[in-house]
Amino acid sequence: MNLIDTHCHLTHTPREELQELLERAKECGVNKLVCIGASDATASAKDALDIANSFTNIYCSIGVHPHDAGSYQTLDEISKLATEDKVVAIGETGLDYFKDWAPIEDQKKLFRNSISLAKEVGKPLIIHSREAADDSLSILKELSADKVGGVFHCYAEDSEFAKKLADYNFLVSFTGNVTFKKAHDRREAVAGIPLEQMMLETDMPYMAPEPFRGKPSEPMHVLKIAETIARVKDISLEEVARVTTRTANDFFGI
Repeated sequence: MNLIDTHCHLTHTPREELQELLERAKECGVNKLVCIGASDATASAKDALDIANSFTNIYCSIGVHPHDAGSYQTLDEISKLATEDKVVAIGETGLDYFKDWAPIEDQKKLFRNSISLAKEVGKPLIIHSREAADDSLSILKELSADKVGGVFHCYAEDSEFAKKLADYNFLVSFTGNVTFKKAHDRREAVAGIPLEQMMLETDMPYMAPEPFRGKPSEPMHVLKIAETIARVKDISLEEVARVTTRTANDFFGI
């Protein structure tokens, strides 16, 4: 079985612990990872690329998180790294109306600049959208982001919105919260979205799946997410792994 963690924040892990983390992931069939370089303002972008360049099976994204949009709307530092081979996506970027840690207009400016960068370098977008789905899609359409496509990570909307995303060349990805006992809406979305539109992620170190809830998540937990999706869709685990891995390989070009 071959799985991919398409969204993990490895920059939060001490470098000396990474090898053991990768070995645990491999034991669970997780053989490729995409490290997200879009936290701590611009600092994690360089760290994520350094990690990706140090391991053959790790790739990375670079960007500036919407939480940091109050201080960063331009992407001068990020753009210098965007053409590196191991950089496979731009983001995570988008809009967050839930925490509202940055002014909305600043978030929108950063989002638009991130989309423009993705189009310039021809790499897909990783979208962070929290209570901002309609505005996020509107801006993507405004800037013709379908030319590069992308994924709404930690997907929180329903299957009807996912159809709109599919029509616009965008995927969705599910995290460990799909396994939570009260996450009926997440599983309902899984049931209604074609498997071919899905990828799997941990968003490490957040949202560890059952039975690890309350602890930091890590890439090996992708297996638990895949098992839940297989159960909801009444298909085999092997089918979930085969289809989502193929989609991720194609999406990231890895």
